[in-house]
Amino acid sequence: MTQTASVTFPAPKRIPYPGGCVLEPGPYALDFLLKWQADVTVGATVHADTPVFPLLRSLLADPAAHGITQAEAEAARERFLEVAGGALRAEGGQVEWLAREFGRA
Repeated sequence: MTQTASVTFPAPKRIPYPGGCVLEPGPYALDFLLKWQADVTVGATVHADTPVFPLLRSLLADPAAHGITQAEAEAARERFLEVAGGALRAEGGQVEWLAREFGRA
């Protein structure tokens, strides 16, 4: 029997970069991903249309308050870096930018 992830969320769709000469696609994509909203399931609780990044930071800060382990919270962060990082790279950004945001207070 395989165990399913205790924290699930979809991968972000293509980032709706508006273009223009003022905005750079990479930094715009980073800002978009830090505010990106989706349905996130934590254990049996569904957080509908919630900002994913802030919820993941909350999970990492106090996993027990959300009914998960530290390892499960860290796995959710790694998945976010993988799926959101791919969207960020597609716009010329770097996954390290997202990783660095997890360390900010």
